Order: sequence, then structure tokens, then C-alpha cells
Amino acid sequence: MKISKEVRRTSRQLFRVCMVNGKLDESRVRLVVNKVATSKPRGFLGMLHAFSILVRNEIEGQRAVVESASFLNDDLQANLKTSLSQKYGRELSLEFHIKPELLGGIRVKVGSDVWDGSVKARLEALKASLS
Repeated sequence: MKISKEVRRTSRQLFRVCMVNGKLDESRVRLVVNKVATSKPRGFLGMLHAFSILVRNEIEGQRAVVESASFLNDDLQANLKTSLSQKYGRELSLEFHIKPELLGGIRVKVGSDVWDGSVKARLEALKASLS
């Protein structure tokens, strides 16, 4: 969907309105969507689409998905949460998943950033370098 610069700029302004103290306010997001959907300004579909992308990226940036081959104890989980929050400069919510196919190590995904310290990734890198 192609949208104009004005519509894109308006969606960014609406997104900034939804931020309170550096965090996305869910009630403001709902209010903005309802207001735009009822008033139906020109290009409102593109505006809502661009706005939803901004909101989705912000939500993904506040969430970290940690995959490990085995269960991580509470101390390790707390240390990981502390270090990731320090790195990103904000509080992150962590989700822990067990993926035995990783063979060992962990994979962390925050937004579009991925750190893969798994044994599986190292073996695949080694295989690619030998080919």
C-alpha cells in the first residue's frame, strides 16, 4: 500500500502522542485508532497501517525472546534480564522458551536484533565455512 508523505508524517505524530514517559500507552493507542476510524480523514487506511507498524515495532522492541536448549535457572534468568535492560536502556519483558534443537547455548531476540550463541548456529557456520 502506497501512502503519501503527509499520511506517513501524521501516523508518526499520532504514534508520538501515544508515548508517555518513553513507554507506549495502550489506552492512548486505542483512543487514536477509534478516533481515526470514526473520523475517516483522507488516507486513513494508510495512516492506520503505518501507525500499526510503528506500534508493532515498539512492542517488539520492549520484549525479549530467549531460547535455550535446556531450562535456565532463576539466577541466570535474572542476570540476563538485568544485562539486556542495561544494554537497551529500558525495562524489557523476557519470554523463555526451551528449544532442544539448539543443542546448547542460547538465542536472544529483541525486536530485530538477534544474538545466536547456540551450538547449532556454530555448527552451521562451521559447515558453511567448509563448503
